[in-house]
Amino acid sequence: MAGKTGKTNAMRMLETAGIPYRVMEYEVDENDLSGAHVAAVLGEDPDRIFKTLVARGEKRGPLVFCIPVCEELDLKKAAQAAGDKRVELIHVKELLGLTGYIRGGCSPVGMKKRFPTYIEETAVLFDEIAVSGGVRGCQLFVSPEKLADLLEAEFAGLVRE
Repeated sequence: MAGKTGKTNAMRMLETAGIPYRVMEYEVDENDLSGAHVAAVLGEDPDRIFKTLVARGEKRGPLVFCIPVCEELDLKKAAQAAGDKRVELIHVKELLGLTGYIRGGCSPVGMKKRFPTYIEETAVLFDEIAVSGGVRGCQLFVSPEKLADLLEAEFAGLVRE
């Protein structure tokens, strides 16, 4: 199922787990790495294209949050979901060392280590959601429930109202 980007760790992990997925690739615009741009280029509903954000909890350490690309993470809701007092997004400079991924290509699947993961609860409204394939220019469409099972993730309300 790999496209021109080749097979990524995220794809390999999904295949090993027996989870079906679709790959959609697109031309990367280095001047616009926004998820809204990705959704527009792919001709997809931005509510089903999810970005992966990495945060650090006061007690729990690194945490992963997957939310629709046009939404903003509510740090209070994120902390509540993670059972922590406070959560802050990590600095982009820390991303590669912590996860093995770069900004614009960070997937919740296949990080260097498995971190507690939370997916915005609206994901279950879709048969498939898209998450990064682990490189810029590649999205993986997968069942939100199967993704959550693989990541041992919890669904929670995570976005600002």
